[in-house]
Amino acid sequence: MRLTALGGLAVACVLLSACATITRGTNQNFAIESSPSEASAKLSTGQTCVTPCTIRMKRKSEFVVTVSKDGYQTQEARVHGVVKGGGAAGGLGNVVFGGIIGAGVDASNGSMMNLTPNPLKVTLVPVASAEQPAAAPAPTASAPAAAQPTTAPASTGNQ
Repeated sequence: MRLTALGGLAVACVLLSACATITRGTNQNFAIESSPSEASAKLSTGQTCVTPCTIRMKRKSEFVVTVSKDGYQTQEARVHGVVKGGGAAGGLGNVVFGGIIGAGVDASNGSMMNLTPNPLKVTLVPVASAEQPAAAPAPTASAPAAAQPTTAPASTGNQ
């Protein structure tokens, strides 16, 4: 009986040792906001939405978001997973309390990560302001041309 209980406890420790996987999961909501809103957002992974929007993504993902709207310059932003705020200390806590197996599981499946930036905030620039050439100097009012001195035709010497 005692051996069965210890065996069950050991199995539970191994199976439940990935703390972040259990408490945070391997996916997270990724939000995209734009100014102005109602812009088209397309991820390099294939998902699309109209801002403001939220898409469920893997925490360890890396992708590019392209935000576009008629009359505005298209903008791109790179998003990637980074180790969450606890960093190395959080990882060490996982090793101490969850064991090496738990830390390995959390590191491999991305549950220790957060997508960044999240939310992604994009300010679109109007096309007109981007296409205007550099300001040319303003034309100045010019005074009437001064009378040019006239010269008499040269004489040929026949007089």
